[in-house]
Amino acid sequence: MDADADRAIVARQLGREPRAFGRVAVRCPFGRPAVTEQHPYARDGEPFPTTYYVTCRHLVAAISRLEAGGGVERWTARAEEDAELAASRARADDDQRRIRRALAGDETGRDGGASLDLGVGGSGRTGSLKCLHAHAAFALAQPGYELGQRIVAEVEPLWPPRCCSEES
Repeated sequence: MDADADRAIVARQLGREPRAFGRVAVRCPFGRPAVTEQHPYARDGEPFPTTYYVTCRHLVAAISRLEAGGGVERWTARAEEDAELAASRARADDDQRRIRRALAGDETGRDGGASLDLGVGGSGRTGSLKCLHAHAAFALAQPGYELGQRIVAEVEPLWPPRCCSEES
């Protein structure tokens, strides 16, 4: 698919025009956008701290159910208690900063570049995961992110039996 077609599908998935859309990073088994890569800044210079963004309606709903069931708190605690998960999160946060800086190039947006120092999902160096969607998206787009992969493993089924992007 070309970028305009992808953007149109993402707009339909979101129910609005995407902000800071860069490209499709992950496609579902049906070939539609599932995770997008966002530019660090919207056209107006407003920071967009989530580099990888889940757009597949099925995944958004499934991850929202995990969050509603206390998933943010549970996974934050696990990441703090388990050295392997803590190290995985730290590496992903470092990767996030590197990727955002590369995508931004010389741009610093309205925040003077401050958001380029944020971790996955726009989080600071410590504290709550904030958004499981961002960690799942990062794991799907950047395989090897253990914490995110474990979050994704809770999504059953990972993909719907038919394409959710074809539904209106």
